[in-house]
Amino acid sequence: MNFDLSEEHKLIRETVREFAEREIKPVAQELDEKAEFSAALTKRMGELGLFGMYLPEKYGGQELDTLSYIIAVEELARIDGSQAATLAAHNSLGIGPLYYYGTEEQKMKYLPRLCTGDALWSFGLTEPGAGSDSRGSKTTAEIQGNEWVINGSKIFITNGASEINMGCTVQAVSSEKDGKKQFTTILVDGDTKGFKRVPMHNKMMWRASDTAELFFDDVRVPKENILGEIGQGSKIMLSTLDAGRLSIAAMGLGAAQGAYELALAYAKERKQFGQPISKFQINAFKLADMAMKIELARNLLYKACWLKDEGRPFGLESAMAKLYCSEIAKEVADEAVQIHGGYGLMKDYAVERFYRDQRLLQIGEGTSEIQRLVISRYIGC
Repeated sequence: MNFDLSEEHKLIRETVREFAEREIKPVAQELDEKAEFSAALTKRMGELGLFGMYLPEKYGGQELDTLSYIIAVEELARIDGSQAATLAAHNSLGIGPLYYYGTEEQKMKYLPRLCTGDALWSFGLTEPGAGSDSRGSKTTAEIQGNEWVINGSKIFITNGASEINMGCTVQAVSSEKDGKKQFTTILVDGDTKGFKRVPMHNKMMWRASDTAELFFDDVRVPKENILGEIGQGSKIMLSTLDAGRLSIAAMGLGAAQGAYELALAYAKERKQFGQPISKFQINAFKLADMAMKIELARNLLYKACWLKDEGRPFGLESAMAKLYCSEIAKEVADEAVQIHGGYGLMKDYAVERFYRDQRLLQIGEGTSEIQRLVISRYIGC
C-alpha cells in the first residue's frame, strides 16, 4: 500500500489552498453575514478549473481523477463551507448526471458552459414531503404530444436560484399504477415558462451558498429533454447520490481540518494561569483526539475515492465516508468552540461559522440515519 499523494494531487491541494486563503478567506465572514451568494467567486473557481474536473477535455473538463476533485472540495471547506457547497453540488449533482446519463447532444449543449463558472446546474430531488423517502416524490411529468408537462415543487435545492443558474435535472413521477410509481428524470432549462425559482433565506448554515425552492406550473419541455430512459429516474438519482456522498464527506473532512487548525492556533495563543491553554492536559487531549479523528476520516474517504477511480464498487465505503466525516466534523467543531470558550460563540471568530456550517452535513444528501441504513444493507442486515 502506498499512501503518498501524487505530485499532481499535491499541486492541486497547494493551488486550491492558496486560492481559498487569498480570495475566499478575506470575504467569507462578510458573505456569511449578508447571506450573499458570490457569482464572482464562482467565476474564479471556474477559471481555476475546479468545475468539471473529472470530465474529458472535449466537454470542458480537466480529465482528473476523483481524488483530485475531492481534495479541491476539502481545501475549500477548510476555509468556507458555502463555497465548497457551490463546488460540490455543481460537480456531483449538477454536472454528474448530465455526464454519466446524457446523450452526446445533451453533453455538448450543457457541459462546456457548466465547466466555466459562468453557469450552474441543480439537482431537483427533495420535495416538501419527500426527503429521505425519495420515492415519495409527488412532482409529475406527463407526455402531451412532443412535450413533457411538469407540475409540482422541489425544496432545499443547492445552486437552484442564483442569477447564474442555467437549469435543473428534475425527478418526476411519469406514471403510477396500483400504487407503484415510475420515475423519470427530465432536464428543465432555467428560462422555461412556468418554472419559478425562489431563493431560500434565513439559513443557519451555508449562508453564502444558493439554496432554492423550485415550482413547476405546467412547465413544458421537449420530449428529448429526458435524461436516460423513462422509468430510470430513481436509479439515476440514487447513483448520483452515491458519488455525491464523497463530496459531502470531503466537506466534512475540510470543515474538521479548518476547525481543528483554528482551535490549535487559539490554544497556543490563549493564556490562563500563566501558560497557554494548549499546555493543559484536558485541551491537549482534545486536540490530540481531533487530529486522530481527522486522520482516520481522511484515510477512509481517500480509500473510497481510490475504489471509484479503480472502477470497483464503492457504495459501501462512500456511505461510510459520508457518515464518518460528517460526524467527525460535528465532534471537532464542537470541541473547537469549547476550546475557544466564550469567544467561540462570537461571529468575530471564524470557528462560530464552522460550528454552524457543519450541521448540514449530517442531513444533506442522505441523513446520517440513512447512511447507517445503507451500510446495514451492504453488510447483510
